[in-house]
Amino acid sequence: MLKTLNTGDLTPKEEITSRIDNLRMKMTEKGIELAVILQNVDIFYFTGTLQRGVLAVSAEHGPAFFVEKSIFRAQAETPLDIIPIKRDKEVKDILIERKMFPARCAMELDVIPVAVYERWKAMLGQDTIGDLAQIIRDVRIIKSEFEIAQLKKSGEILDRVFKKAGDVIKEGMREVDIDAELHAEGRRWGHQGFLRMRGLNQEMMSIYVTHGYSTTITSGADVPIAGIGLTHAIGQGASVNVVKRGIPVIVDYGGGHNGYITDETRAYVAGSLKELFQKPYETARDIIDGIMDFAKEGTDATEVFAKAFDRVKSAGLEEYFMGHGEGQVTFIGHGLGLEINEMPVITPRHKTVLKEGMVFACEPKFIFPGEGGIGIEVDFVVRKNGLERITRTPVDIIYV
Repeated sequence: MLKTLNTGDLTPKEEITSRIDNLRMKMTEKGIELAVILQNVDIFYFTGTLQRGVLAVSAEHGPAFFVEKSIFRAQAETPLDIIPIKRDKEVKDILIERKMFPARCAMELDVIPVAVYERWKAMLGQDTIGDLAQIIRDVRIIKSEFEIAQLKKSGEILDRVFKKAGDVIKEGMREVDIDAELHAEGRRWGHQGFLRMRGLNQEMMSIYVTHGYSTTITSGADVPIAGIGLTHAIGQGASVNVVKRGIPVIVDYGGGHNGYITDETRAYVAGSLKELFQKPYETARDIIDGIMDFAKEGTDATEVFAKAFDRVKSAGLEEYFMGHGEGQVTFIGHGLGLEINEMPVITPRHKTVLKEGMVFACEPKFIFPGEGGIGIEVDFVVRKNGLERITRTPVDIIYV
């Protein structure tokens, strides 16, 4: 019954085995004997289920998956053997029985709170526990064809929502009413309901609808466009601002299928586009076209940023690129997968050689204080000879 009630594809056994083997290989290279994994997304990636528990992976002996709840769901969803436990304090004794401990341990220190770290250090009798975060990032940065298939299904939802937006958006509508219509459309086509973002205090909605002044308001989030929101308690997303003629409505939407996230942006305009936004839009298009012509396996991510910024400078738009003032961000692209802020990140500083199977969003955007903003965001899979788009929606401005 469980399998018939949801639409997600279970992660194949060979996929889980490959991921764990890759993790074990990288652990050995770094001298880590035991990985203790607690974060939801990492547990899902390495087990195929999102139930409460602990995944321990020995570089020598392989995985031990301890589940507190729900054992029923975990057994239905993961190909791994389940070790039922009542509480996590049982883990150490079982690891000792299986000759997986004592060992040099590591945990996801980029997301594990200090109190949790100290508790596990005491439970395992360790003086210190190493950091597993970079190893996990390295394992997850290359997407398998199974993962790319999930991302494309996520992209199909995104395509549906962008198409619906052309029918929904009208002069005089409130941002929040557009948001409500498009959020419902995504759910009807199977959107999982929310997005995941790694890190402390990282919160993100699945859709951002902004227009004019609200597009220009900065926030604490590391994004070029956040919106005003309906309350300062959230401080992002759609507001009660009303659509006016000639000024772009920015729809930044995150698709979500089977855990996998896509993230693209399109601009919609009632009437004719105001002249202020015409050159920035053409520049954004040129950047996307240039990256598609240039980037492929073997290209350094810093070169991608440099080419984009050269185009921005030639247009004289540096002041407005990827935000303005305190709201300006330093990236033009970010990795995608089970989280919306995966590697690679496309900046002038992060030297990452693109490899086949990496997935990233490129989002050239321009923000004009008090006026509004315009931009495009497109998702790509890196292939040997170029970039493959995940979605089908054209990048043209949609006039409504």
